[in-house]
Amino acid sequence: MSGMTLGTLVIEAGARSGALITARQALEENREVFAVPGSIFSPNSEGTNRLIRESAAKLVTACEDVLEELNLSAVAQQIEMAALFPEDENEAELLRYITFDPVHVDDVCRSSGRSAPDVSSTLAMMELKGLVRQVGGMNYVRLREVSGEYSVSAV
Repeated sequence: MSGMTLGTLVIEAGARSGALITARQALEENREVFAVPGSIFSPNSEGTNRLIRESAAKLVTACEDVLEELNLSAVAQQIEMAALFPEDENEAELLRYITFDPVHVDDVCRSSGRSAPDVSSTLAMMELKGLVRQVGGMNYVRLREVSGEYSVSAV
């Protein structure tokens, strides 16, 4: 199990548990090991607390601790940035006809030459992704600027 991961997070482990065996295997494979501290009175925290005390595992109190240690702290921003870009050609095409001012779905159909059901279903998916929003009366607006369309003029 530990060989398939970048790191192993032990949340709870007794003094003799399978979680500790996995943690030891991860250490032998030069993988990162993390542990969430537990109550000193809980037998189920004895193993995790020992891993931390022996410096075999890094202390984790929040998910950011793991992300930072594995150099994955930018993953959330990368996922957010990926959401800015249309996933397929249909979405990219429709985005050409939707501006930051309300545009009626019929105008999008006429401009794109696509059927109303096709445009409506694509716009629904784009709305779920946060690319467009229906503002009433079947009018849509673009919510975000797509990077490829952004330009800066020289001063």
